[in-house]
Amino acid sequence: MTPAIDPALAAQRRRVLAAGVCGLILTVGLGRFAYTPLLPLMREQAGLSHAAGGWLAAFNYLGYLSGALLAASISDVALKYRLYRWGLLLAIVSLPAMGLTDHFAIWALLRYLSGLGSTAGLLLASGLVLNWLIRHQLRAELGAHFAGLGLGVVVSGLAVGAMLPRLDWSAQWLVLGVLGLGFFLPAWCWMPAPQLAGTSSTPTVTPPSSRWMRYFMAAYFCAGVGYVVSATFIVAIVENHPALAGWGSGIWMLIGLAAVPSCFVWDRLTRELGQMPAILLAYAVQALAIALQAFSDGLWLNLLSALLYGVTFVGIVSLALSIVGRTLPANPAKAMARLTLSYGVAQIAAPALAGTLAQLTGSYRGALWVAAGMVGVGMGFLWAMWQCERQDRAAPLR
Repeated sequence: MTPAIDPALAAQRRRVLAAGVCGLILTVGLGRFAYTPLLPLMREQAGLSHAAGGWLAAFNYLGYLSGALLAASISDVALKYRLYRWGLLLAIVSLPAMGLTDHFAIWALLRYLSGLGSTAGLLLASGLVLNWLIRHQLRAELGAHFAGLGLGVVVSGLAVGAMLPRLDWSAQWLVLGVLGLGFFLPAWCWMPAPQLAGTSSTPTVTPPSSRWMRYFMAAYFCAGVGYVVSATFIVAIVENHPALAGWGSGIWMLIGLAAVPSCFVWDRLTRELGQMPAILLAYAVQALAIALQAFSDGLWLNLLSALLYGVTFVGIVSLALSIVGRTLPANPAKAMARLTLSYGVAQIAAPALAGTLAQLTGSYRGALWVAAGMVGVGMGFLWAMWQCERQDRAAPLR
């Protein structure tokens, strides 16, 4: 039975989690994910090519990687809190600015700045929330926080779907900027500044070996490839099928609706199965989801693919960052940033390559098969990481 939490602490926990969720919806849900349902419209109305669409996604992830590099180089949690707030500002400015120009170079800069800002919600806020939970001796799970990713998909899908019949691509970016203000305020006001000292102590944990971290980074790189190809192009892929035309926004919202509760499901599976079996299962289901989309043009298999993808893509992020945060609790944001560097590299290279491949072949199918295969390779790295962890634990007993 879970012990009762002091009501004041429980209320503060809800505000902290709400701040993190709102930060994710703003910086990732709107700042990153709104680009996916808007991509077909920008191609139609603004003349954006397949390859250019992929390169804009790559610039977004280049910004994210830059932010992850910055976070990995900083140990000062007070500075990370200030960077979190700067990231929120970047997100709220870059959203409407996308609708004020049709110049590719400016778009690329804005997508870069948006990616830089997304670090605030996905990485810095994760570390701040996890650090707060650990310091207050609460369960160090990020499922509730990462529900913001699924909610972000739903919010962006609903917003773009509601505006499609009425507004062109540029006006939609402006409206998204106004909508973002509703998430900016709680993300700014409710995230507490980190304490430099406190009554509760951070638990002492033996750090893992460098080999363990290398395997984990390789596995997360593979997950990044699988995630980004679908996340960037899934709406365009669906709309390209004559039988599925008009289903793009619905598929995108289905992914978000599946993602919202999935984090809690994976947290529960982690408690039942253990963290490594749970993340291996998540990888396997995601590989199946991507393969189904590559295999079939039919509506029902694409719906199943979207459902399975939504169940896993947020879960993998939540599980991976929770594992590394628990393993290195003294400075979870820095440890998460190191892991995220590999994810960011995948997200820079894969969209550009997938977009170019689609332009050359006239189909995204080849890119999807590559993405599914990379997730399978990632399972191999996870298995090697698990064996390394067992060897490290057994070493003192020899």
